[in-house]
Amino acid sequence: MLFPTVEYALFFLTVLAIAWSLYRLPRLHNAFLLLASYVFYGFWNWTYLPLLIGISVFSGLVAQRIQRSPSPLARKRWLIAGVVVCLATLSFYKYTAFLLTTLLDIWGRFAPPPHIPVYSPLLPLGISFFVFHAISLMGDCYRNKVKQPVTLADALLYVAFFPQLIAGPILRASRFLPQLAIRRDPDHLRINRAFLLIVGGLFKKVIISNMLATRLVEPVFAVPQSYGSLDTLLAVYGYAAQIYCDFSGYTDIAIGCALLLGYRFPRNFNAPYTATDPQAFWRRWHISLSTWLRDYLYFPLGGSRKGSLRTYVNLMITMLLGGLWHGAGWTFVVWGGLQGTYLVTHRLWARIAWAPLVQLRQTAAWRWVSRLLLFHAVCVGWVFFRASSFENAFQVFGRLAVPAAASLATGPVLIVLFLGLAGQYMPPRWRNGFEVELSRWPALARGAALAAAITAIEVLGPTGVAPFIYFQF
Repeated sequence: MLFPTVEYALFFLTVLAIAWSLYRLPRLHNAFLLLASYVFYGFWNWTYLPLLIGISVFSGLVAQRIQRSPSPLARKRWLIAGVVVCLATLSFYKYTAFLLTTLLDIWGRFAPPPHIPVYSPLLPLGISFFVFHAISLMGDCYRNKVKQPVTLADALLYVAFFPQLIAGPILRASRFLPQLAIRRDPDHLRINRAFLLIVGGLFKKVIISNMLATRLVEPVFAVPQSYGSLDTLLAVYGYAAQIYCDFSGYTDIAIGCALLLGYRFPRNFNAPYTATDPQAFWRRWHISLSTWLRDYLYFPLGGSRKGSLRTYVNLMITMLLGGLWHGAGWTFVVWGGLQGTYLVTHRLWARIAWAPLVQLRQTAAWRWVSRLLLFHAVCVGWVFFRASSFENAFQVFGRLAVPAAASLATGPVLIVLFLGLAGQYMPPRWRNGFEVELSRWPALARGAALAAAITAIEVLGPTGVAPFIYFQF
């Protein structure tokens, strides 16, 4: 069930009405949201619903054992056992075929490999996200960040809550579970904020992302040899804008839907292409994942506490595994390796204390130079992220050196490309000011404006709605 569809609109409006009719009965309210979340997930494939429920029940039971165990050693053992089971489940569904084909390729370099039929199970929708939620639940209980006793009902809803179930943002148990203990208050809803997020998310997904995908990115990456340097460069820039608008559009809609239900989600994107260094980029891009990797992988590895060399190794390990999390393929590993290399290189660069260089870094001109350099470095990574293979990626890079007239640079494509990239420079006060102005309108006028905006998006958008990019992860 995709967000920008009539099916989801009818589903969400029904859930919204029933949920608020039950808000005075917290247990019944939460039970209904859990049932609605399972209906939402089952709409894709009911056969994988037991997996979602099983992971949720397992993590909830382990979290309870962690909270009730007086011994630090027992708590640690329960955490390790829980994480191992969750990661083993994720690995089976996501990496079985990848590992077997890699082993057979290595075998084939030395001798003819045996014929082994590779069984690749259907990848359950959103498995990476609900497994990470399960691990967060157990990890936050181990670190005593969850103060209230975990109930099985709360654990089930935390893992399966439908706005974030398919593609995040990744919620922390320590921030979400306390919200379940509070009775919803319809008088304190930021309705205008929610509407702006939903409309903005739909615009980014349906107009910008879909148009760039269908008219620019997919044609070039499908047949790179048919296009020259300008079209190829626009396609690389286009994918940078597409993946940002696609994913941030999803999370904006998710955050908006959660707000209307009375729940607050963390911000997941903060104008990432305005960053001037790789560390700042990862503080702005997919914030819930980057902080999850930091807290549950980078810090346990030692973080930056054990010297510079160990810090660089920890950064590389974290980003390599982050790349592998995104997809079972070597192109994703290379993408993660590039991100780790950027982070290590930036740290080495920042350690140079030569006075003229220090002064240069403080100038506005250098900030723009570093912003442009970082954006193009990120785009190099996006080519591997988007490409179907290394051959495809290098074909794209190769076409950048082939002069040819542009055939895909139409007016609408250039406009949405500009909006997708330059829109991140819009001052936040503009959006906040519009939210305040909207609050002064009569309810009927706000409803009419919302309906008109959604209708315009539907009319201007391409026929059909492509799945969100991050659904495959």
